[in-house]
Amino acid sequence: MLCPVLPDWAQSEQRKVEEAIVKVLRAAVTIFMLGVCIAAYGQSADKPVASSDAQRSFDLLKTLAGTWEGAITTDNPAMSTDQPMPLSIRVASHGNALIHELSTPGPEVTVFYVDSDRLTLLHYCDFGNRPHMVARPSADEKTVEFDLVDAPGSNQAGHVSHWVFTIIDASHHIEDAVFTLANGTLVHAHMDFKRVQ
Repeated sequence: MLCPVLPDWAQSEQRKVEEAIVKVLRAAVTIFMLGVCIAAYGQSADKPVASSDAQRSFDLLKTLAGTWEGAITTDNPAMSTDQPMPLSIRVASHGNALIHELSTPGPEVTVFYVDSDRLTLLHYCDFGNRPHMVARPSADEKTVEFDLVDAPGSNQAGHVSHWVFTIIDASHHIEDAVFTLANGTLVHAHMDFKRVQ
């Protein structure tokens, strides 16, 4: 059986109807997917989420939010200072990031976040590199220790290669870091911070 050929005006009307049907179907799929997402979010909000070692360590570091001050001593006297260094730590991105800004003298930024099951940090160094570190599970719930993954960017001066945060109490914490100079020499830095607010 032969299909009748429709006049141009009828073909145009048929295309408009087909396009309208496609638009309606797309809208229905979008609404359906949005409903699935909302339902999944609502169900997950009612159930407690299991806390990983990474999340527990991150929550511990978030207790450091505030303003701090402390001296930096190193095993290289040229890199030490007995002048109090200001430090600001704040929770950001709806609790998903922690921003650590040490004034050396301009703010040197480090961002902490949980990536899957790992607590990571990315340090934006004054020397133009970005050490990326991952935390070990905390053995004592007072210490969070980070090991270097990589340090992209300029390494003409060197980069931070290890970092340990030790919480003494709500108003006192210590940061110990290792800086690897370009020639491979390690410089150990000890930062003793007291809470200002």
